[in-house]
Amino acid sequence: MSEDHTELAARPVDPSDGVAPSRARRTLDVAGALTGLVLLSVPLALVYLLVRLSSKGPGVFRQTRVGQGGRPFTMYKFRTMRQGVGGLTVTANCDPRLTRIGKLLRQWSLDELPQLVNVLRGQMTLVGPRPETYDLAVHYDADSRWIFDHRPGLTGVSEVRFRDFDVLGPGEEVDLVNYIERIVPARVAVDAVYLRDPSMRQTLRALWDTVKHILGFTIPPLQVASDGTVEAAPEPAPVHEAARTAAEEPGSAA
Repeated sequence: MSEDHTELAARPVDPSDGVAPSRARRTLDVAGALTGLVLLSVPLALVYLLVRLSSKGPGVFRQTRVGQGGRPFTMYKFRTMRQGVGGLTVTANCDPRLTRIGKLLRQWSLDELPQLVNVLRGQMTLVGPRPETYDLAVHYDADSRWIFDHRPGLTGVSEVRFRDFDVLGPGEEVDLVNYIERIVPARVAVDAVYLRDPSMRQTLRALWDTVKHILGFTIPPLQVASDGTVEAAPEPAPVHEAARTAAEEPGSAA
């Protein structure tokens, strides 16, 4: 990218057909999404009511994200932030925009459960790169844009084996420049570990790692070396320390 950090030029995300999951993965997506929606129907309803009663605003947050091949789709999640509060810069574990219920939902990744509907519709897959917002996607460097070819995932390798603050210093803010120039290339490199071989074995392994991560088990992170290669960290980092990027539509909250 340009050395001028005062402005990051916005560039369009050109749509294409992209790379769809294999037939086996799509079958797993449908079976997993249907099973999850049926088994979790009561908890989903309870969480929805809890979000509605705990703060003003809708129970489910809707936002346009970058889908397979750069095509837009509407992503669903339980609202975790106060209505009418926007902004890009976030800090770990103490963002004042988060509601009390929102912090718990994010800690246990429960805010992501409505995306099972996106998976069932074929807009997302169970395992893949996280869906990006367009206001951030337009800033991606050319070397990272290949990630938009793939169908975004409910979870993925970078969700459980990469944390934003693995590449940032203590107390360092996730501003636009840090996010685009440091976090995105590292996260894309970690996702590439799976996307180079998105086999059923690797898919099931990523799902199992996600379950262990949610339950509080330590999953050894993958780190990007200076030459761009990805390697396991010498010591596992504690879970639940990643900052969640809160990029959103102006005047709304994720």
